[in-house]
Amino acid sequence: MEKKNNSYNLVIGVAALIVIILVIAIIGYIVSKPKPLVIQGEAEASEYRVSGKVPGRIEEMFVKEGQMVHKGDTIAFIDSPEVRAKLIQANAAKSAATAQSNKASNGARSEQIQGAYQLWQQALVQEDVMKKSLDRVQRLYEQKVVAAQKYDETKAKYDAAVAQTLAAKSQYDMAVSGARSEDKAAARALVEQASGAVQEVESYLGELYLTSPADGIVSATYPKVGELVGQGSPVASVIDLSDIWFTFNVREDYLHGMKQGDRITIIIPALDGKEVSATVNYIAVRESYATWKATKETGMYDAKTFEVRAVPDSNIEGILPGMSAIVK
Repeated sequence: MEKKNNSYNLVIGVAALIVIILVIAIIGYIVSKPKPLVIQGEAEASEYRVSGKVPGRIEEMFVKEGQMVHKGDTIAFIDSPEVRAKLIQANAAKSAATAQSNKASNGARSEQIQGAYQLWQQALVQEDVMKKSLDRVQRLYEQKVVAAQKYDETKAKYDAAVAQTLAAKSQYDMAVSGARSEDKAAARALVEQASGAVQEVESYLGELYLTSPADGIVSATYPKVGELVGQGSPVASVIDLSDIWFTFNVREDYLHGMKQGDRITIIIPALDGKEVSATVNYIAVRESYATWKATKETGMYDAKTFEVRAVPDSNIEGILPGMSAIVK
C-alpha cells in the first residue's frame, strides 16, 4: 500500500514539474516575443504665405486665426500714400506726352501757317521786283551804258531774292505738313511709355488688397492693424486642407522593400483611432547629419533614415495638420 502511494506522488510531482516548465516556457515566449513595429508620423498640408508687392501700413485685417476662407477672399488692406502719389505723377506724365503727340500730329497753328504764307508772298514780290531790275540793267549793260560792276551787283541781289523766296516757301510747306514722321513716331512712343508707367502703378494699387490664394484655414496672422510691412513680408498663412499628406521618418532597415505606389493603412489617434488607406508617393533619404545612426559597434552597419510620404486615398473628415499618424 505504501509503495503504491509513493508511485502516485511521483506521478503527481512529475506532472506538476511539466506544468511548471510549460508555464515558464509560455511566459518566456510571451515576454521574448518581439513587439510589432510601430512607425509614427504626422499629417501635413500645403501652407501659403499671403504677402504683397507694396510696402505700407496695415489699414484693416478682414480675417482671424482659425477662420475658413475661400480662394479670392480679401485677407488684408495695405494703405500706401506713396503709390497713390506715384499714380498722380504717372497720369501727369501721360497727359504731357499725349499733348506733345497731338501737337506733332496736328502740325502748326493756323496763325503760324498764315504768317509763313505771308512771308512767302513777300519774298515772291521782292523776287519779281529784282527780276525787273535785272532785266533793265542787263539791257543797258548790253548797250555798254552801265558798267559790269553794276550788272554784277544787280544779278547778286536777284539771286538773293530767289533764294529768299525758296526759303520762305520751305518754311510755309513745313508749317502746312507739320512735324516730321520721325518726330511723330517719337511722340507716340513717349505716350506709350507713359501709359505703361500708369498701368504699372495701377497694378500696384491692386496689390494693396491681399487675397487668399486657395481655400483653407487661416493658421496665423503676423502684423497687427497699424503696423508697417515691407515688400514681400507675409501678412497671414493659409493652410489648404484639401492638400494633405502623411510623412514618416523610417530607418532604412525598417523599410522592408517599401516603394512608391504601395498602399498602407494608417491609424489616426486624434480621430478615435480611425484607420485610413493611403498610397506612398515619395521616398527619399533625409540629411545624414540629422538622421545618421551608428551601429557598427554592434557588428552591423550605419543606418540612415528615409522620409516616406503617403497621400490618403480619400478625403478624411476632421483631419488637421500636426495630427499623429501611426503605421503598424
